[in-house]
Amino acid sequence: MYRLLMDELVAWKEFPYKRPLLIQGITQCGKTHLLKEFGEKCYKDVLYFDFEEDRQLSFLFEQDLDPLRIIKDISLYRGTDIKPESTLIIFDGIQFCTNALDSLAYFFYKAPKYHIVAAGSFIDVPLPKIDTFTLYPMNFYEFLHAQNSVLALHLKESCFTGDALTTFKAQLDAIFMDFQIIGGMPEVVQTWIDTKSIDAVEKMQARIIQGFENDFAKLSGASLFPKLSAVWNAIPAQLCKENRKFMFSRVKKSWRARDLEDAINLLVRAGLAYKVIHVDTPKFPLSTQMNDMHFKLYMCDVGLLRRTARIPASAIMSKGSSYKELKGALAENIVCSELMRIYGGDLFYWSADNPGRAEVEFIVQDGEDIIPIAAKAGSVSKARSLLQYSVMFKPEKSVMTSTVYDKPEVLPIYAFWNLKEWLSKIFD
Repeated sequence: MYRLLMDELVAWKEFPYKRPLLIQGITQCGKTHLLKEFGEKCYKDVLYFDFEEDRQLSFLFEQDLDPLRIIKDISLYRGTDIKPESTLIIFDGIQFCTNALDSLAYFFYKAPKYHIVAAGSFIDVPLPKIDTFTLYPMNFYEFLHAQNSVLALHLKESCFTGDALTTFKAQLDAIFMDFQIIGGMPEVVQTWIDTKSIDAVEKMQARIIQGFENDFAKLSGASLFPKLSAVWNAIPAQLCKENRKFMFSRVKKSWRARDLEDAINLLVRAGLAYKVIHVDTPKFPLSTQMNDMHFKLYMCDVGLLRRTARIPASAIMSKGSSYKELKGALAENIVCSELMRIYGGDLFYWSADNPGRAEVEFIVQDGEDIIPIAAKAGSVSKARSLLQYSVMFKPEKSVMTSTVYDKPEVLPIYAFWNLKEWLSKIFD
């Protein structure tokens, strides 16, 4: 399945001053598949090492961190020559071998001609002298490409001219509905493509969520595990409220901020949840204006959000009452995930102090620009909150996104993945 990050991997290979590369991301988001496909596409030879499956590999890194000695030993271990620049070396599950992780910097200093890529999850330590990319679950474009590559490419080429959206609006609506049900975890997407069975999709999603629960136990001690699980399972209910601000007491009445702070921070650092922080005044730089006691939490994948909320696929298909309660949260979660991919975190939102509580779902800092983003479910072309924000703060740029496709001032949610290009076309 096509991933947008492949283009960045190809650019990394061609860059003359490259460093060893680490691909981070949650478990089961497709890191291994992507790196193997990259190796097959761009290199003559690929050597793949998995530190989780082959625990003996760690012994090769215990003597020292000399990269030339490591190259010699892993070459002997596999019984094959390693040629600089034409062999891709993949270290998968690198979080299971601290010495291998530390060795990456030495490859930059002492063996820069070797092409080293590593993949790992839950890595939360500074890593000097390496390049780092983050792979997220599949976005709508990648989901569309996996099912209809011709339509996806047509959308990519003409998503701001209206041709693709006008001609294929009904088809895009149907696939976007599927995306809200299935989400972007690659195994779930592949299950849907292979079987077209919602039951098979639900089972795969449940298996992934159970895997996350198992990871919670690995990430934390006995005292923190129930809090991690409780916060994760509370996210859908918190997002279904009219005021989506995270309320500690709604997780458990007796718990307060001090009880859950560590659990929330761990989920965010692990990439399983996304934190969007309130700003009192949207001024540059946003980091000096945030009120980190007020925030919203979103999940790493819209399909897992729906599954955790126990909203049946039939409710979304029929647009029943239970879907109406969640549809705004699903749209916001999709937009939040795209903003994480584009801006890499540091997401904010704004709400007014008046009784009407006008709220702009997302605020991002793009260079020196502070950009408000209204994310709406359905065919909405205007947002009262965004209008109020614009009157108060007069932003040079603002974004409204929904399923509306024929108004130049609205970025269709199908094309939100291409936000940067849309901003340059509309405002530059």
